[in-house]
Amino acid sequence: MSNQKHPSERPYLKTHSLQPENQETPIQFIENNHVHPKLFYRRNHFLFPQLSYSNYFLTINGYVQKPRVLSLQEIYQLPSKTIKVLLECSGNKRHFFKPKVFGEQWEKGAISQGYWTGVPLRNLLDKVGLRNGAKEVVIEGYDFGERSDLDHLYSFTRSLPLEKALHPDTLIAYEYNNEPIPFKHGYPLRLIVPQWYAMASVKWIKQITIIDKEFAGPFQSIDYVYYPNKDDNEGARPVTTINVNSTIQKPLNREILNTGKHTIKGIAWTGTGFVKKVEISTDNGDTWITANLENQDTHGYDWVNWSFEWDVTKKGEYTILSKATDSANRTQPKQPFWNRKGYGYNAIDTIHVKIE
Repeated sequence: MSNQKHPSERPYLKTHSLQPENQETPIQFIENNHVHPKLFYRRNHFLFPQLSYSNYFLTINGYVQKPRVLSLQEIYQLPSKTIKVLLECSGNKRHFFKPKVFGEQWEKGAISQGYWTGVPLRNLLDKVGLRNGAKEVVIEGYDFGERSDLDHLYSFTRSLPLEKALHPDTLIAYEYNNEPIPFKHGYPLRLIVPQWYAMASVKWIKQITIIDKEFAGPFQSIDYVYYPNKDDNEGARPVTTINVNSTIQKPLNREILNTGKHTIKGIAWTGTGFVKKVEISTDNGDTWITANLENQDTHGYDWVNWSFEWDVTKKGEYTILSKATDSANRTQPKQPFWNRKGYGYNAIDTIHVKIE
C-alpha cells in the first residue's frame, strides 16, 4: 500500500500577499530536514522578474583587475560544492513583537532549508582579481520596482563585506536539492550566504560589482537595519548574523490533548557556531528540562531537530516553552530585542495547550 498522502492531506504555503508573492512554510508540518521547493517560503519585494535564459550572462566588474562576463555554461563547468543551508527571513516571527510593528506579519514559517549546489563566490572573484582597496562585493538581482518611501525604481541589491564574500561556503548557487533552483527561488543563479539572514542571499543575480567603499542602496541602508527606537535612528545597526532561535512544531498552539504521553518536538538553529542545547518547560518557565538533540553537529548551517517525551497526568491548561543555546553561549531571551522594522525576533518560543 502506498504511503503517499492524498492531496487534501498535504500541507501548503500560507499566503501573506500575492503581488509581490510572500508566503510562509507550514513549519509545524515539515518532517524532512530538506524542504520541498513547493513548500519553501517565498519572500519578495517586487513582482517576479522577466528573464531570458537563452542569453543569460553574469557580469563581474568594478574594482577588479580584469572584468569578466561568464555564461551559465562556463559557471557550470567550474568546480562546485554542495552544502546544507537554512535560509531565514529576518522578519520571521515579526507577528509576535509587542508593541506590534509594520511589515509582513510572518509567524513561524519564514524559514526553510535544503541542499544548495554552486560555485564559491571567491572562485569567481579570483578570476577577475580584486584590486587593492576593494572593500565590498555588491550583488544586484533582476527583480526591481518602486518603493513606497522613495520616488525611484530600484533593483534588489545588497553588498557583502569582503571577508564574508570570500568565505569558502558563500556560494553562487544553481541547484537546490540536486535540481535546478526553481525560478521563484532565484533561477538561474542566486547567492547563498550561510549564517546570515536571507536578505543577503540575493536571487536572480544580474551582476556582481566590487566597490572600494560602503554600499548605500536602500535595501542596505534603509531596510534590513535594526532601529531600536520608534522615532529616531539612534543606535541603528545592520542586520547580518542569524540569532539563536527555536520553534515548537508539535503540539500545535491551542491544541486540546488527552492525559498521557505526548512528544514535544521542534527545530533550533543559530548563525554563530552550532546549537549546543535546547531546554523545554511545560510549566511556563518555572522549571526547565534538556531536550534530546537528534542531529546535532558542529557545522551550524542547518537546523537541529529536538524532542522531549512529556508524560502529563493532570488536566488543565499548560504553557510550553522552548529555549536554545548555541556554542557561543547565546541563549534565546525571554523578551525579544524590539526594533521598529521587526527584524531578528528570537524570544523563547511559546505555545499553549489544554489537557482534558
